[in-house]
Amino acid sequence: MKFKRNNDETDVFGSQEMRQPAPQEFIPKHKTPAEIAYQIVKDETFPQTQPRLNLATFVTTYMDDYGTRLMNEAIGINYIDETEYPRVAVMCGRCINMVANMWHSPEEAEWKTGAVGIGSSEACMLGGVAAWLRWRERRKAEGKPYDKPNLVMSTAYQVVWEKFCQLWQIEMRTVPVTVEHPTLDIKAAIDMCDENTICIVPIEGVTWTGMNDDVEALDAALDKYNKETGYNIPIHVDAASGGFILPFLNPGKKWDFRLKWVYSISTSGHKYGLVYPGLGWVVWRDKKYLPKDMSFSVNYLGANITQVGLNFSRPAAQILGQYYNFIHLGMEGYRAIHENSMDVAGYCHREIGNMPCFKNYSEKLENPLFIWYLDPGYDKTAKWTLFDLQDELMKKGWMVPAYTMPKNIEDMVVMRVVVRQGMSRDMADMLIQDIKDSVAVLEKLEYPTQSRIAYEKSEKQKGKVYTH
Repeated sequence: MKFKRNNDETDVFGSQEMRQPAPQEFIPKHKTPAEIAYQIVKDETFPQTQPRLNLATFVTTYMDDYGTRLMNEAIGINYIDETEYPRVAVMCGRCINMVANMWHSPEEAEWKTGAVGIGSSEACMLGGVAAWLRWRERRKAEGKPYDKPNLVMSTAYQVVWEKFCQLWQIEMRTVPVTVEHPTLDIKAAIDMCDENTICIVPIEGVTWTGMNDDVEALDAALDKYNKETGYNIPIHVDAASGGFILPFLNPGKKWDFRLKWVYSISTSGHKYGLVYPGLGWVVWRDKKYLPKDMSFSVNYLGANITQVGLNFSRPAAQILGQYYNFIHLGMEGYRAIHENSMDVAGYCHREIGNMPCFKNYSEKLENPLFIWYLDPGYDKTAKWTLFDLQDELMKKGWMVPAYTMPKNIEDMVVMRVVVRQGMSRDMADMLIQDIKDSVAVLEKLEYPTQSRIAYEKSEKQKGKVYTH
């Protein structure tokens, strides 16, 4: 049967397109009315986990109506067009000033030295490149080889650092994270350093565990090491999450530019900076720590523009969103939101830790996220794994990730909850109840699940015994 093509009065769900599969390989030959194209794309996302139930991501999924409106109105603005949008550049500079001062920058210049990035990954890259170039120039000046740079951090790194080392051909020296040393083992990190070390990278808000590396203790150990060796190994702090948590919830903790060897810090504005993705910030201790080779100038659209980032064109909306948050929330507002997130995370941490089948990885919370694993005694007779619990929770709309830990403790399977703005105590109660209900379902299984069979097969090869 043939049908006439749509006309202006055709209802969306009475249209011909709604009877056809969505385009997959080729651009459609004919136009599709905007409201129908919108509905097709909207329907693709409908069955997925709702953003506020996604406890896997660190990324902001909620902004208030004014912040959302402001960013939507700026969606067509390209940040790099400073001639056309000069005030955007000014607002970006103001954001850098505010972030730098929040981290106790000692720089006295009117405009602090920093850069905007599309997420903390680009910010990490820029901090790493700066450390590498500074090291290279120093080696050149001393007439020494500069072909074997290395970087030191824990195995709980974010993948951007592996990418950075691969792209710039820098040896990545990793300190194992273990049960005994759940954060960066400072002595082991110092032992890995030599004259070719461009920097050590501690992490504030480790994505794997939610814990913080002890930057103050690292700074003290590094100061002693640098004095003994004559080296000038600095610290770049990867504060993707902690950079917007510590200043508000633990302002007395020294991890930032109050420490001597912290030369640069990176963070994510689209995580606990509370802005929609993607936005990152990197700040240097002083202008002299940002190599001149990283600043590229181009005569673009009638202006000579200098850019530090890895690319030129980038959205301006996120910058406006960050500046809006700084004005609207202030220190008081950020503190209140993050305190609520910590309180809700603490509640979940206690409730999950009290369940007989689970054991929390850490006794206390340092950020609004935490991990847990199956209690070793319970694990010996269980017919399921945390991967099965993840699947059960997904059926209820929750996205709670299960994963294996980094090298050296890769046998440990954990689950993680990240609490962000938008997670209420009532939602936490629903999550806890859904976890309990899912565990009850799994405990009624007559036979082990496929993930359990695969897990036990791997473990038995190592001599471990399980009984059901």
